[in-house]
Amino acid sequence: MTALLQVQDLHVAYGGIQAVKGVSLEVFEGELVSLIGANGAGKTTTLKALTGLQPVAAGEIGFLGQAVRGQGAWDLARAGLVMVPEGRGTFTRMSVDENLLMGAYTRRRSEVREVAADIDNVFALFPRLKERRRQLAGTLSGGEQQMLAMGRALMARPKVLLLDEPSMGLSPLMVDKIFEVVADIHRRGVTVLLVEQNASRALALADRAYVMDSGVITMTGAGGELLNDPRVRAAYLGG
Repeated sequence: MTALLQVQDLHVAYGGIQAVKGVSLEVFEGELVSLIGANGAGKTTTLKALTGLQPVAAGEIGFLGQAVRGQGAWDLARAGLVMVPEGRGTFTRMSVDENLLMGAYTRRRSEVREVAADIDNVFALFPRLKERRRQLAGTLSGGEQQMLAMGRALMARPKVLLLDEPSMGLSPLMVDKIFEVVADIHRRGVTVLLVEQNASRALALADRAYVMDSGVITMTGAGGELLNDPRVRAAYLGG
C-alpha cells in the first residue's frame, strides 16, 4: 500500500504549553484509520496541524510523497487533504446547495458536469439534504449540519478525508446515521482519518487505529485488536 499521509515526530505548542509531543502516524491509501483519546488528548490539534490551520513547532508532514509542513490550508485542501472540522463549520447564511458548491471551489471551471454529478452523489448519500437544498444551513438541525459539512468536504474529491468528532453532540439515532455514512464513504474508496471520542464506534470501523493520551501516541494496532484490548476497554470503553 502507498502511504498518502505520513507524520513524523510532530510537535505543536500553544505558547509554552506542549499540546502535541512527538506524534508519528501513517495513513495508507484506501484505509480508514481512527485516532481516539480522551478530551484534551491533542487529537484536534493534530488535525489542525496536518491541515495547515495550526503552526507546527517541530516534525515533518508528508502528503502524497511531498513535504507539506508550513503549507497553507488552501493549498492542502486543493491538493486533496480535506477536513470536516469539529463543530461542522457550515456557512450558516448560505443554502445547502451553496455550501456544497463552496466545497467544489478549488475545482476547475471545466468540471461543471462532474460537480453537478457529485452534488447528486451527495444527495444520494444524504437524502435529507436534497429535501432541504434551498434552505439556509443555519436553520438545519445539528445532525443535518454535520451531513452538510461531510457532503461539502466530499465535493472537493479528497484524497484523504479528515473527520474531527463527527458524532459530537448528536442524538443516538443521528450518531448511527453518521457512522453508517462514514463506513459507506470508506467503502466507496475514500481514505479516511477519523478523530472520535466514541472509541467503540471508531475502533469498530477502523482498519488501524492510534490511541492518543496527553499529546503522545500510546498504542497502535488493528481496530479490532484495540477494541478488544483490556487496557483500551478500561480507559475508553467502560471496562
